[in-house]
Amino acid sequence: MSTTGKTGTGPEGGGRVKGTGDSGGVHTDPSAISDLTDAAEQEHSSVAPDGSKVGYKAGRTLPIRVELIRQLRRRRTQLVLGFLVLLPFILVVSFELGQSSPNRRSGGFVDLATASGVNFVILTLFVSGSFLLPMIVALFFGDTIASEASWSSLKYLLAAPVPRHRLLRRKALASGLLSVFALVLLPAVALGVGVAWYGAGEAVSPTGEAASFGSGVYGIALAVCYISIHLFWVAGLALYLSVSTDAPLGAVGGAVLASILSQILDQITALEDLRNYLPTHYALAWADLLSSDVDWAQMAKGTFSALAFGAFFSLLAARKFARKDITS
Repeated sequence: MSTTGKTGTGPEGGGRVKGTGDSGGVHTDPSAISDLTDAAEQEHSSVAPDGSKVGYKAGRTLPIRVELIRQLRRRRTQLVLGFLVLLPFILVVSFELGQSSPNRRSGGFVDLATASGVNFVILTLFVSGSFLLPMIVALFFGDTIASEASWSSLKYLLAAPVPRHRLLRRKALASGLLSVFALVLLPAVALGVGVAWYGAGEAVSPTGEAASFGSGVYGIALAVCYISIHLFWVAGLALYLSVSTDAPLGAVGGAVLASILSQILDQITALEDLRNYLPTHYALAWADLLSSDVDWAQMAKGTFSALAFGAFFSLLAARKFARKDITS
């Protein structure tokens, strides 16, 4: 049996249209259409000279507080910070299990670790400075943009709309704050653990010089500041790799490998003065702070080197991200 199209007229058919073979109809409400039309006529969407809608302010997008909370809620951030808290306890247990002559006051960094709480902090920075700390900075900066790209959420952030330069700045700032917090957290916990186990005695240097506890803590604070500045080159490189790839592991691993390669080349004495241009050449310049006669020249060179490398890679990252075709 065929059904012919019919338009209802009258009370039963008003506004209902049935097509051939349709099993139902489309009902329209004339009064609703009128209301929508009136609302559309009264809405005025003004456009600023730069093409944005009036009232939109780029400076209000992606607040740093929101980005920090997002990063702190991530499992990798929690695991990293948790490990930094745990590391001093692992070192104490290691010394307690294998130590034969406690409270030595001569030798190298490892031999002097149990002389006082300050010396324990110095050892912690010494053993973690070559690999662990650069890896943490590379993790925070290398994962920041690449992870958004791997999750396919980067294009939605930019469509929010968050300007590209602001997105990169906010991501870098959040990563920098987390990195500095991690670099401060480790020696702070190590100081508390060291004082609890080995006391608040004098800080003894490998040269045999001794300084008061307060002077030792002040020196540690300066050392942490120098390490934070020195690792700026790792942050810049990791950020550049982060905007260049969709693989977070590649960005983080690339920055860590560059740090390891630089340290290996720095051990080749045949390179002579060329080693001075390696970004890791002045990594341990903070050790001069343990001496009563501090040589600021090495730390000044290390600071300049780190800032130069860091600024160069950061500018490359900004340029790359500004021109990148975001597809993920």
